[in-house]
Amino acid sequence: MDKMPKWADVVLIPLISLILAAILSALVILGIGEDPWAAVKLMVSGALGSTYGWGYTLYYATNFMFTGLAVAVAFHARLFNIGGEGQAMLGGLGVALVCLYIPWPHWTLALIAACAGAALFGAAWAAIPAYLQARRGSHIVITTIMFNFIAAAVLNYMLVNVMRPQGSMDPASARFPEAVHLPTLHEILAPFGIGFSKAAPANFSLIVAVAACILVWALIWRTRLGYEIRAYGHSETGARYAGISPYRITMIAMLISGGLAGLMAINNVMGEAERLVLNATEGAGFIGIAVALMGRSHPFGVFLAAILFGFLYQGGAELALWTSIPRELIVVIQALVILFTGALDNMVRMPLERLFLRLRKGREA
Repeated sequence: MDKMPKWADVVLIPLISLILAAILSALVILGIGEDPWAAVKLMVSGALGSTYGWGYTLYYATNFMFTGLAVAVAFHARLFNIGGEGQAMLGGLGVALVCLYIPWPHWTLALIAACAGAALFGAAWAAIPAYLQARRGSHIVITTIMFNFIAAAVLNYMLVNVMRPQGSMDPASARFPEAVHLPTLHEILAPFGIGFSKAAPANFSLIVAVAACILVWALIWRTRLGYEIRAYGHSETGARYAGISPYRITMIAMLISGGLAGLMAINNVMGEAERLVLNATEGAGFIGIAVALMGRSHPFGVFLAAILFGFLYQGGAELALWTSIPRELIVVIQALVILFTGALDNMVRMPLERLFLRLRKGREA
């Protein structure tokens, strides 16, 4: 029997963790002589008070949906994929190769090919740590972290020595052709008479990210493969006894995870920058870990957590721009949310479990 209701695990614990993080953040802001309430109002108005703010919030959220789903799928197989950052970098390389070296008549065809290229490169980068874990026993956390640095070096080499346009000093690829540019939310919503900021970077890849959430939900909870992944994650011994191959599940789960992380590149590389640049991922691979933890590795939870972190990113940028609160303190606020929703999860969970256990015993008595 579960120690607490499912709704408490999915809703109540993250909510209390967020409140605790908000209280600590308010104390930190008070400590430097700023008004916490004014800071909150500025964050809300900057991130949600205009279509421009929403555009940036949804743009960041799109990145976090992909990387959060990547971490969540691996979590279900009891694998800790910390390599989302490197897999997203290599996904960007796949997108750039597809968009630059193949002529496309329309962005829809280019998007399908870019998705395939991004997922393929991301999955390939995840396959090596997966194989080392499954066959050699190398810990997936160590190998995926190392592969982040290798991916950064590979991307740097490709941009500086192979893909940089002749005469350019900028370590970046050439601009993608006009035909492969993804429509922004402004262009998508305009035919319906809905006004949206032209300057906001949110684009069609948001729809792809939402579709990915639905497909991952169907995979994990409505397919035999998803059942095998969850069974292996709950008990490797039990899964072996049931005839489930640990090697097969490790490889498949990590390939799917790497592919999802790679897909992030259709947003930041194809949709926003419209070229491949250094550090295009901006830490989104690591934020995906916090998103998956806060979303309890459920696609709907990941969707909501991604929007929250998109709000924190955009709201934090507004705070740094319009107040004397330093950018480093914004990172501290984001870190507090990650700390309470991830690392200090048991600090909230254990007292709640005892409370619900006491209530259940009281009803039974």
